[in-house]
Amino acid sequence: MLPEIFIGSFLGKSQLMAPRNKVSGASRPARRRFWWQLRQRWSMLGVFEINQEHEFYQLTCMMKEGLHASVRAADPPGRENRAADQDRLSEEHFKAEETQTHEGFVMQTFAAPVFAHLRRSLDITEDEYVDSLCSDGFYLQFVSNSKSQADFFVTHDKRFFLKTQSRREVRFLLSNLQAYMDHLEKYPHSLLVRFLGVHRILIPDQIKKYFIVMQSVFYPDERINIRYDVKGCEVGRWTDPDTGGKQILKVLKDNNFRGQNITLGPETSWFSGQVDEDAAFLRALNVLDYSLLLAEQPLHRDELDRKHSLANLVLRTTKSLDLDDRPAESDPSSTPLLEENPVEVEPDPAESGSAIPLQEIRETSTDAELQDFHEHHRRLLPNFKNAVHVIDGPDRRYFVGIIDIFTVYGLKKRLENLWKNLRYPGGSFSTVRPAKYSHRFCQWIRDHTQ
Repeated sequence: MLPEIFIGSFLGKSQLMAPRNKVSGASRPARRRFWWQLRQRWSMLGVFEINQEHEFYQLTCMMKEGLHASVRAADPPGRENRAADQDRLSEEHFKAEETQTHEGFVMQTFAAPVFAHLRRSLDITEDEYVDSLCSDGFYLQFVSNSKSQADFFVTHDKRFFLKTQSRREVRFLLSNLQAYMDHLEKYPHSLLVRFLGVHRILIPDQIKKYFIVMQSVFYPDERINIRYDVKGCEVGRWTDPDTGGKQILKVLKDNNFRGQNITLGPETSWFSGQVDEDAAFLRALNVLDYSLLLAEQPLHRDELDRKHSLANLVLRTTKSLDLDDRPAESDPSSTPLLEENPVEVEPDPAESGSAIPLQEIRETSTDAELQDFHEHHRRLLPNFKNAVHVIDGPDRRYFVGIIDIFTVYGLKKRLENLWKNLRYPGGSFSTVRPAKYSHRFCQWIRDHTQ
């Protein structure tokens, strides 16, 4: 049931308090129409369309045109049929820069073959990517309480996120792109946000902007009404959840989450271990101030009963932690995370519904390793492509992802650390050495996961 405060924002008080009479057959279409409209307005909470009257309309139209041309150039149709050895990345791919001139603007694309390779490994086809980024549907502007000076755009289907970045941040990402790709190859279900493209758009005498394309952590976002941004510290980590009646999406913080837990049951060990691995990777890059984006939604009754929706879930084994079995006959980086023809598990006779599809297991593992693989490193995920940011617990579905990985502990942050130590003696604030930040971040996850 939707909260009364939410429904009240769309209905008058008299409607909200009116007695519920039995609905006649003639009024059912009107009722369905009402709930459909309510659902549409709910889906637009915190975002609004960048239509012809919006200040960013011209910019987003140019972005769409430039993205369409750059994606088609980097990943032409038919490339998926090439042999794996023809699709391996080289040093030149990571340094690649392409410039395409369009009417009224120029689009630069960086490391296009690398990001095309990553999209294919995630089983995102070029058609899906282009259809989402470059369709006739308006981009949505994301409105939140973020202090970032960046501009945020979301595709009309909310599948991909576009964010403007500084030149320094883009250069940092590109200089560490090889390490990032290596980490994702070793841990395909890493919680790090997936960067899918890096571009720069130049409109003469007007705009020069770098922007990145990312996979949205909160996709699909139906039934998500509370989001958190967690850093593992306390100073400045509270957000007043009251929106003041505005259509703004407030992202809550660490202190708002106090007294709550991420309940994952048997997935707890895997989750904490993967956070440790991701934080260790960021620590090695001398990075701090990253966040865990977190949202949850209750599982539907049929999902809890394991009768209907479970037949549509993918039991995906996770190549994680100490399992580093890489068969010589195949290229693991080219294997989609969701198989097109998965192996099926024998159905439980006590349950109704069809068998659960299972991702193909690498044949080089021993029986003991496979048993450990099944018991400790698996995830139940919704049946949609690349659900790397979704984890199912016993009664809730969690959306998780580590974002904002561009802050390096340089001179500016060292000076900020000294100033905050003077202002908040003994306090837990975000600007600390990467080793301390990493340890505290992982400890928060362990303390709040069960």
